[in-house]
Amino acid sequence: MDSLNGFMVFVQVAETRSFVAAGRLLGVSASAVGKSVARLEEKLGVRLFHRSTRNVALTAEGTLFLERSRRILAEIEAAEQELSQASSAPRGRLRVSLPSASSLILPVMGEFMRQYPDIELDLDFTDRLVNVIEEGFDAVVRTGTPTDSRLSARKLGNFSALLVASPAYLARTGAPALPQDLLQHRCLHYRYPNSGKLEKWPLRLAPGEPELQLPNSMICNNLETRLCFVLQGLGIAYLPDFSVREHLADGRLQPVLSEHMACSGVFHVLWPASKHPSPKVRAFVDFLCARVFPKPGPAARKAGRCSTTR
Repeated sequence: MDSLNGFMVFVQVAETRSFVAAGRLLGVSASAVGKSVARLEEKLGVRLFHRSTRNVALTAEGTLFLERSRRILAEIEAAEQELSQASSAPRGRLRVSLPSASSLILPVMGEFMRQYPDIELDLDFTDRLVNVIEEGFDAVVRTGTPTDSRLSARKLGNFSALLVASPAYLARTGAPALPQDLLQHRCLHYRYPNSGKLEKWPLRLAPGEPELQLPNSMICNNLETRLCFVLQGLGIAYLPDFSVREHLADGRLQPVLSEHMACSGVFHVLWPASKHPSPKVRAFVDFLCARVFPKPGPAARKAGRCSTTR
């Protein structure tokens, strides 16, 4: 900061050719101006001004230094203006990690891009548990309860999950009436990328009844594959409601064992904790919270919550 102040004093003296005039513009005494210039000359090891009782003139070295000093001060001023603008308008690159269930987020991201054209989206779709801070993400969307104290979080909304199958598959095999009937069906499973474990189907079983060892007809680590296979009549899959809502409405899929299922989840948006998050992060968080999920109804609020996190 002393060097920066020295540059400012030097430029004012060079432009006014007077210690007195420079001091008047800077709000300090001529003596303080003279001492500042002397310290700068001593630090640089050159003489910047020819001084006389009548005027102040730049030396050759002073002329060269004036050009550089003006550039430095101009760059600092430009940086201040850029930061000032950034603090008031959402802009710049926004790196976001989203769940691979793209049908949840993609419908609203086009609207976000139109509303904030100065934000450059860098989207990473994965179910892997990313390290938000170390990997340089501005925000992430995940299910489950936030556990990283370094992150701020806001709830996006609740969702439910259900077992579904195609009418063609159920016509061939018959619809299961009890959870135990699944042992005779083709089950399409999800494997967690972080642990390698299979996602459990939260079936309501009778007290004391052991956990079912369901057939593994197909295992994958994304939603789209399970949805594709279940639509082709290749088995029964456990999927979030937002991914199958349209297919249930048009009859391409049917719910299975609805009365024996009890699970819902919650999505959060998380970002590195800060007293003053950047405008682009604030805009993104507010936008998602307002548009991704409708307001939960009474049934959603009463439903249980899955303990799994993706």
